[in-house]
Amino acid sequence: MKPLPTTSELLKVARRVVWFKEPEEALAEPVHFLAHVMTYGTVEDLQALQGVVGMEDFREVLEKAPAGVFDARSWAYWNLKCGRVPCPPLPVRQGLQPIRPLS
Repeated sequence: MKPLPTTSELLKVARRVVWFKEPEEALAEPVHFLAHVMTYGTVEDLQALQGVVGMEDFREVLEKAPAGVFDARSWAYWNLKCGRVPCPPLPVRQGLQPIRPLS
């Protein structure tokens, strides 16, 4: 994925959606940053990305999605929006077993 520009608008989005990193550090990891925008972003955050990120970039994020960022609702929405139907399962961390319900 291409690097993202360090604009004041994107730094503001990064500060809000990737609250646990410095904004410059968040923008340096475009897939991770965009996954957070796709999960926690507002309409205004997405507007800040217009002209910088396109649908192909969002598809790439879904292909390389980091485990543990997307919630089920955001995952389903973005997969539908990007034409990935049927929706694949949410990414999971490698080496962890799914939690089984208690019987």
